[in-house]
Amino acid sequence: MDYSENIKKHYTEFWGEFTEHRFDKGPVSELPIEFCILKFPPHGKRNMWTYATCGMSGKLGMNAIEIHMFSSAEYDFLVELLTVIAHYHVTEGNLDLGHTINFGCPWCKGSGLEYGLISLPYLDGPVFENLQAELKNIRFLWLIPITISEKNYKKQNGLEALEQKFDESYFNYLDPYRESVI
Repeated sequence: MDYSENIKKHYTEFWGEFTEHRFDKGPVSELPIEFCILKFPPHGKRNMWTYATCGMSGKLGMNAIEIHMFSSAEYDFLVELLTVIAHYHVTEGNLDLGHTINFGCPWCKGSGLEYGLISLPYLDGPVFENLQAELKNIRFLWLIPITISEKNYKKQNGLEALEQKFDESYFNYLDPYRESVI
């Protein structure tokens, strides 16, 4: 089984069937040839859409991570957004747990969520988080859309402090129009 097939199999064990998508604008040729975004529809256990990278972990010398986002509605802009983030990771960013990413635009039109926080996959747990494939460990991490004030709070106080604020406020990670927890 090839590298990307291992990743797809891992996702499928947790989230079921998917469709495969590729964003074809910009310098996508700099991504691994097998790179794509997988889109998982809502199912019996989850009433949300899931968008996940497949193949951004393949470049040697980089943190071997794949990231995913959740959405309450089907929103194909997330295919573009995750492709851009994967390109940044592969070409210059070397992203990892706790990093924040400037989306360059709101998650949804009119939303104040213009950044993403790379967090642990709390909804799926440590078994989901790690996959041993081709002599390396791949970490599957959750990209949570956040506000600039949340990003700044994390920068000043650390990842744990921001996640504590999330827990205390019972924030709705699916709501693109949610208020900041800060």
